Amino acid sequence: MLEIARYAGRKRLKGSAAMTAGIAALTTMYVLLFPSITGAADLDEIIQAYPPSLVEAFGIRTLNTIEGFLATELYAFAWVILLGLYFAYAGAGLIAGDVERGRMDVTLSLPITRSRLLLEKFASLLVPLVVTNAVLPVVVFVGVLAIGEDVDMARILMAHALSMPYLLACGAIGLVASVAVDRASLAQRAAAGAVFALFLFESVVAGTAVEPLGALSPTRYYAPADILVDGTYDFAGAAILLAGTAALVLASREWFRRKDVE
Repeated sequence: MLEIARYAGRKRLKGSAAMTAGIAALTTMYVLLFPSITGAADLDEIIQAYPPSLVEAFGIRTLNTIEGFLATELYAFAWVILLGLYFAYAGAGLIAGDVERGRMDVTLSLPITRSRLLLEKFASLLVPLVVTNAVLPVVVFVGVLAIGEDVDMARILMAHALSMPYLLACGAIGLVASVAVDRASLAQRAAAGAVFALFLFESVVAGTAVEPLGALSPTRYYAPADILVDGTYDFAGAAILLAGTAALVLASREWFRRKDVE
C-alpha cells in the first residue's frame, strides 16, 4: 500500500531540502537583522506611514518585538505567500505533469484506480510540508537565542502547526488545476495565480461591503500575527481549511475519474 505516495514522496526529498535550506537562510538573515533594525528606529512609527491596505494585507501589528517582526517579515511573506505559491505550484504538477509527458496511460494500465493514484500523489505533498515545518522552528529558536532575545516557542510551534492546513489548501487548489489542464506549465501558472489573486482579493475587500466574499480565500484563516503577537489560535479556521482541502481533493478525484486522458 501507498507505493505511489512513497515513490513520489522520495522524489520530493531533494527539492524539499533545497527549499527548506533557502527559507532557513532567509529566516537566519531576518533574525540576525532584528537588533540592528530596531536599534536604529522606532519601527512602529514607520508602520503608521504605511498604506492601510498594506498593513491589512500583511497583518502588521508591531515590528518592535521579535514576535511581531517575525510575523510580518518572515511568516506573512515566506509562509503565506512564498510557501503558499510553492504548494499550489507543486499540486498543479501532480497529474498534469504525467499527462503532458505521456506517462499517465502507462500508469493507468497498472492495477490501480484513478482515485488511489490521485490521492497518493496528493499525499506526497506531506514530504515538503513536514520537512519545512519540522526544521524551521529549530532555526528560529537558535537564531533568536543567538541575538539574546526571548521568544515564546509555543507560539512559534503553533504558527507552524496551523500553517499546515493553509498549505494543504493551497496544494488542493493546485490539484484542481492539475486535473483541469493537461499542460503542467499552464496548470502551475493558473494555480499560483489563483492563490496570489485570492490573497490580494481578501486584502482588498477587507472593511468593505463585500468583505464576506473574502472567506473564499485561504489566507482568511491563517494569520501569523494573531498567533505570534496575540497568542490567539484559530482552530476553527484550521478546521475550515481542512474541510475545504477535503472538498477540493474529492472534487478533483471525481473529475479525474470521469476525464478522458490522452
